[in-house]
Amino acid sequence: MLRRALLASIVILLPLLLHDAEGKEQPLQTITWPEAGAPIFRFTFSKFREIGGLGNQRTFMTETTAESLWTKIISNANFSLYLFDKNKVRIGEATIAVSNVRPGETIKFETTISASGPPASLSIVARYLPPELGPAAPARTITLTVNSVPQGAALKVDDNGVGETPKIVKFSVGKHMLEFSKEGFNPGRFPLEVSADDASGGSVSYELGASAHDTIELRDGTVLSGDLESISATEVVVRAGGKDLSYGRNQVKRIMLVEREPLPQTPAHP
Repeated sequence: MLRRALLASIVILLPLLLHDAEGKEQPLQTITWPEAGAPIFRFTFSKFREIGGLGNQRTFMTETTAESLWTKIISNANFSLYLFDKNKVRIGEATIAVSNVRPGETIKFETTISASGPPASLSIVARYLPPELGPAAPARTITLTVNSVPQGAALKVDDNGVGETPKIVKFSVGKHMLEFSKEGFNPGRFPLEVSADDASGGSVSYELGASAHDTIELRDGTVLSGDLESISATEVVVRAGGKDLSYGRNQVKRIMLVEREPLPQTPAHP
């Protein structure tokens, strides 16, 4: 008899209540994958039974079923199970792997779970699918570290803000536009093209344009970015944030001036 194997390993930040306020058992939780198009798998998670714990971590057991809704044998497939809190923040991730599943077959197995925070919702995303599932395979992505000189620049990828550099970003195959901005520096744009042969783990670095303003460093450690208006033996005047700021000459440690285009000279009248 053909032996069919199912490997499943789930490690989730998932403390689920075993009973509600009336003492009823926890209902089954079912996810059909994918959410759109022809269904391929139906995953069901039964009530969670607490079997131990250490500190704030508790261990649960749950009976899980993976039912094939596909019309062909599925040789091997891997999925990520994501859990989210009520604010849609991901609080847990798990891996499910199945192999040699025939059409209409349901496989049951027990899953041990280490838990530490109640989820409000969950989802399943495919990580690897065999050729027989063809179009259902997930789009290939790679991760790159995006950096800038200087660091700490606000980063946008395809008009979507993703944080500050350095930042690890996931890219799909194709063309992308990176945008960098940092106060006191000229912003910049950088086109990036990811090919199907590129691998994760690389990096991209972009050097921001020269500072758009003069830099004045005070002796107390304060660094100002603005336009130097005047300097005398006793006073330094800097225009920053639309205001003229005056500092005593002895308060200033260092001044770095940016290059500016010379003002056009007015021709002298005879």
